[in-house]
Amino acid sequence: MARELEPYQNIERSIIKKFRKEIWRPFIEAVQRYELVNEGDKIAVCISGGKDSMLMAKLMQELQRHSKVKFELVFLVMDPGYNEINRQKIESNAELLHIPITVFETDVFAVANTSEKNPCYLCARMRRGYLYSKAQELGCNKIALGHHFSDVIETPVMSMFYGGQLQAMLPKLHSKNFEGMELIRPMYCIHEDAILDWKRYNNLQFIQCACRFTENCAICDNGGGGSKRQEIKTLIRRLKRDNPNIEKSIFNSIHNVNIDTMPGYKTDGDYHTFLEKFDACMDGEPEE
Repeated sequence: MARELEPYQNIERSIIKKFRKEIWRPFIEAVQRYELVNEGDKIAVCISGGKDSMLMAKLMQELQRHSKVKFELVFLVMDPGYNEINRQKIESNAELLHIPITVFETDVFAVANTSEKNPCYLCARMRRGYLYSKAQELGCNKIALGHHFSDVIETPVMSMFYGGQLQAMLPKLHSKNFEGMELIRPMYCIHEDAILDWKRYNNLQFIQCACRFTENCAICDNGGGGSKRQEIKTLIRRLKRDNPNIEKSIFNSIHNVNIDTMPGYKTDGDYHTFLEKFDACMDGEPEE
């Protein structure tokens, strides 16, 4: 007689079996393609309590269990000032999923909510800084964040429409303020729809809008609210009706940037123009 699995074991099994194509394989693809995990790493898996970071935690557990590469994990939860309900939800989900979290408290919400200019920007900066600092204190050399494929393709479109620049989201980067620390994004190739399907399949409920500044907002796991990111998400969804490959095209485009066709670009903080090379180039591009 087959042994009945515990709830967390069924959830783990769903990642490897039911959602192998949609979640597990894209996860492994990102880890290998961008060389996100190396021998001897100690990685702080940063958990906010939402669907993305909770799934990332399970993925990293499975990777550690099956990988030939030896590395350590710390499951880090920064409490920026959650209300009691959200704090309890994170802790109960961690217990359900068998994720051994390390929780530390900060005053991020209290400080950010006093800002009149851009509390969301200040909150994000402070959260990132606290996570780096705590991870470094615990002996980690990397922090892992739960940004997914949908975040990746929405970012360059947002930057063009609202920022006047073409800027992408890297799968990993070095910290400028914490020496020796890296940020990695293991869910870089996983579509948000797949994460939602996994959540629903396992009947899981995660915290939604936890920010004290927007606690009464309509943003939730299924999308909502009036953010610029939500506008881009809706736009891409509409474009996808006519071009089913639109998401893949955007993703491929940030891997195939042709600098030679750009009139201006930045690298290492310095701005460059095509005029710098124009006069020295004898073989110009063909006339139209």
